[in-house]
Amino acid sequence: MRILVDKDIPYIHKLFGLHNKIVVCAGRAISAKDIRNIDTLIVRSVTKVNQKLLDDDSIKFVGTATSGVDHIDQDYLKKYGINFVYAPGNNAAAVVEYVFAALFWLAERDRFFLRDKIIGIVGVGHVGSLLHERLHSFGIHTLLCDPPLAKKNISKRKQSWKSFEKLVSEADILTFHTPLIYNGNYPTWHMVDIDVLEALPTNRILINTSRGSVIDNHALLKVLEHGKKMKVVLDVWETEPKLSLPLLSYVDIGTAHIAGYTLESKTRSITQIYNEYCKFFNIFDTVNLSELEPSVICYLKVQRKIDEMLLNKLIKFVYNIHCDDLLLRQFAAVQGGFDKIRRRYLDRREWSSLCVETDIDYNNEILANLGMNTCCT
Repeated sequence: MRILVDKDIPYIHKLFGLHNKIVVCAGRAISAKDIRNIDTLIVRSVTKVNQKLLDDDSIKFVGTATSGVDHIDQDYLKKYGINFVYAPGNNAAAVVEYVFAALFWLAERDRFFLRDKIIGIVGVGHVGSLLHERLHSFGIHTLLCDPPLAKKNISKRKQSWKSFEKLVSEADILTFHTPLIYNGNYPTWHMVDIDVLEALPTNRILINTSRGSVIDNHALLKVLEHGKKMKVVLDVWETEPKLSLPLLSYVDIGTAHIAGYTLESKTRSITQIYNEYCKFFNIFDTVNLSELEPSVICYLKVQRKIDEMLLNKLIKFVYNIHCDDLLLRQFAAVQGGFDKIRRRYLDRREWSSLCVETDIDYNNEILANLGMNTCCT
């Protein structure tokens, strides 16, 4: 069989190479011409998979190594009997740890404690629910907004659902973890528009790691230019890979859509896609995640009770978000700079790559709840 794969997806030759001919291509460059005589297509979010791309009857299987699917025309795939799989939730820990890194970086810079803040989580799926659980375990108060889940009466730790308007008025921090939906009962396109931005009380913090168009970037730039006092963290931008350089100059943290980019998340995603591929084609060769899972990178010993300052040090030991912010500011104006950052992004590690030794019971509980290992050397 012939497989076309985005060249920036890891482990492709190791997993798929034994019995297949593999063709690799830059994700944004994949065209209908490349698809001819291809049985399987495996992409990332930068490739639009639709009729224009797939107007050929050879494709039998499409996989995307992402949790989002707004780049996939699922109706078209279903109509023509093309099997489709994606990787929901596999980047949840990575995105949550990015949000923590942003929050603690801002808290250190602006000298506030997160336990004194209320964090509004908009979208409580894989990412939002994990973020809520980890914040809650560290004693940080959250408000949850997810109208589709609220309608289904799905509870999250017995915490009642709040309206988006309630979060706008009461939450000190708003973080978005929604899919991009243009219409229907619960659209998220420009969910944060000029009216919402003007209604936000002073000194609020906005974080967007979902899709760029959840926030109207033009409106955001407008209120910032007019002196709105707020802090902004953007990992996603409208019109990616192009982005508004004026907007970048105003945001507190700006990164190149890398919140979900960790070695662990990529490993989980492609392992899931490969196993689904084997199942579909009746190939008796699935792989266990443990066969590819990265090892622990460092052992640390903690001898005092973990507070916000100590947790911040542990977070920065694994990932310093400020470095990615500087990287985007350095290359944003360079032709193709946004994609180059993503293609050449060094494999960030997750908190699970740390092994922390401590004899304090409170620490063991906190570390376990946050997804850090508490094994001993």
